[in-house]
Amino acid sequence: MATQGAFDPDAYKATTLEQWEAAAAAWHRWDPVLDNWLGEATDAMLDASGVASGARVLDVAAGSGGQTRAAAQRVGRTGHVLATDLSPAILAYAEDEARLAGLSWISTRVLDAENLDVEPGSFDAVISRLGFMYFPNQQDAFRGMLRALRPGGRVAGIVFSTSEVNGFFSRPVAVVRRHAQLAPPAPGMPGPFTFGPPGVAEAALTHAGFIDVAVRAVQAPVRLSSSAECVQFERESFGALHQMLSGLDEAGRAAAWTEIAEQLSEFDGPDGFVGPCELLVVSGARPHG
Repeated sequence: MATQGAFDPDAYKATTLEQWEAAAAAWHRWDPVLDNWLGEATDAMLDASGVASGARVLDVAAGSGGQTRAAAQRVGRTGHVLATDLSPAILAYAEDEARLAGLSWISTRVLDAENLDVEPGSFDAVISRLGFMYFPNQQDAFRGMLRALRPGGRVAGIVFSTSEVNGFFSRPVAVVRRHAQLAPPAPGMPGPFTFGPPGVAEAALTHAGFIDVAVRAVQAPVRLSSSAECVQFERESFGALHQMLSGLDEAGRAAAWTEIAEQLSEFDGPDGFVGPCELLVVSGARPHG
């Protein structure tokens, strides 16, 4: 039977930082795939958070900054985007790409999402692409975002829907959990599908003090040349899988990846690999009062 000890948020965060420092270069190499896969959901997130010309935007868990640059294109030179992340290594790529793109109104800062040390009420919008579900103290993060927003400002983030409609990721997660003898995360604990069930995301933002909370589903199949390429993509850059595999020895990790490859091969077809994926765009507003 799969077992796990009491959840330690500090240890989890330390391991998360270690994994993203190690995966930063690979995640950045896959930026074109990420931007293509997440493009429609990213546009929906920017719409839901009201990112427009002249806006000040806070990007939380920005990674290598694909959505940061998309936000910067919208706000233009009269606006500003602050990209933040726990990992200095991955944030350095966001900074480099912003410079190469000539987006001088992007700045970066290493910040913990659960301790957003920014001036209260100084942002029009807060965004986060695939970040919410990995925060060990979710309410601390959401309340920090609320404080960062001006009255009437909006937050929006992209999360995974349920495991049933995200086979490209849920199948590898299930394989890894079985090999590593890990129990599923308890409700409210960090995990890729923690915000997937109906009502969970709405309840989390409402509890933190947001109003006008909404959730929109976006179909975002992962399209690659083959399942082998998807295995490479996930093996190189998915920090969550590496974190769950960390307790296995080399042989155990190899066995898990072999089974993952077998599972994902079912999504190969005449058009290449098409992995099922449904994303949720979760949004809300800071009250005016």
